Amino acid sequence: MSHTLPTPDTAPGADARWLRLAAVLLTVHAAANIGSGFAFATFLSPPFPAWLATPTNMKVYGFLYKWAGQATVITGALATVLHLSGRLGAARAWLIFAIGFTIALASELGGTMTGLPFGPYVYTPNLGYRIFGHVPLNLPTSWFYMIYASLAIVGRLLVAKDDGATKWWWAFVASFVMTAWDVSMDPAMVSSSHWIWQLPPAETMGTLQRLVGGAAFYTMPLTNWLGWLVVAVIIARVILAFVPPSQWARTLAWDRFPLVLYAVNGVLPLGICLGRELWAGFWWGAAAMGLPLALALLAKRRAPAPAAMRPAAPVGDVAIAAR
Repeated sequence: MSHTLPTPDTAPGADARWLRLAAVLLTVHAAANIGSGFAFATFLSPPFPAWLATPTNMKVYGFLYKWAGQATVITGALATVLHLSGRLGAARAWLIFAIGFTIALASELGGTMTGLPFGPYVYTPNLGYRIFGHVPLNLPTSWFYMIYASLAIVGRLLVAKDDGATKWWWAFVASFVMTAWDVSMDPAMVSSSHWIWQLPPAETMGTLQRLVGGAAFYTMPLTNWLGWLVVAVIIARVILAFVPPSQWARTLAWDRFPLVLYAVNGVLPLGICLGRELWAGFWWGAAAMGLPLALALLAKRRAPAPAAMRPAAPVGDVAIAAR
C-alpha cells in the first residue's frame, strides 16, 4: 500500500469559494507589485521625466504614492487570509494573522522606540498611517503574509515531522527565507526615503559595535538582518505550535499561491534598486530570493510518513488519502 497526497486543488475539505476569491486578490496584488516595480525602475527614478511634472500627473502621482502601497499590502494580506481560510478554516487563518501581525508589530515598535532588535531607525510618512505614530500599518501586515509564504516554501524543502526539534528547524530555515526579502528591500526603501537609519558616528563606536551596528549595506547595520532572523524565528515557531509542519506540507506547501506571493513581493524593491542603480541591492536581492524559490520549484513532493510515525492529525486537518 502506498501513501499519496491529494493535490491542493482537489484536497478534501478545501473551500473552493475562498480559494477562488484569494486567487483574484492575489492577481490584483501581483499586478500592483509588478506595475509599481516597473514604474520605479523607469520613470519614477531620477531624473524624473518632464511629463510627470504636469499638474494633473502630479496629482495622480501624489494620490498613488500615498495610497497605492497601503492598498497593495492590504490586498496581499486579505488574499492570504482567504487562502488560509480555504485550506485551514477561518479560525486558524485569523489566528495565523494575529500571531504574525502582533509579534511583528511589537518588534517594530521596539525597533523604532528603543533600537532593539534591529538598530536605530525611524519610518517617514511615505508609508502611510503609522500605528502609535511609529510603525506603518504596512509593516506588520506584510510580515504576516511573507512569513506564511516562507513557511510554505520550507514545507517543500524539509521533512515534515511534528516534534519540537523539527519545528525549530523549520522556523530557523523560514527565517532565512523571510530575511532574503530585505536584501533588496532595505536599500530600496532607504533610497526612496521610506525609512531612515539613525546610526551613531562611526568614530564613537568600538570595533565590535562598528562591525555589527555600523553602516554595512547602504547605511544599514548588520543588526537589522540579525533582528529579522530572530523575529522571524519567533513568529514562525509560534505559528508552528498551532499549525504543525505536517499540516503545512499537506495543505499549503504545494499550492502555487505562496510561491507567487513571495516572488511578486520581490518585484518592487528590485525595481527600485534597478532604477536607482543600487546594483549590490539588486543582484544580491535577486539571488537571495531566487534561491529559495528555485529550490522550492525543483523540490520533489515527498510521500507522507506512515501513520504510526506521525501524530494524530488535529481536528479539521486535511485528510491523507491512502491507496
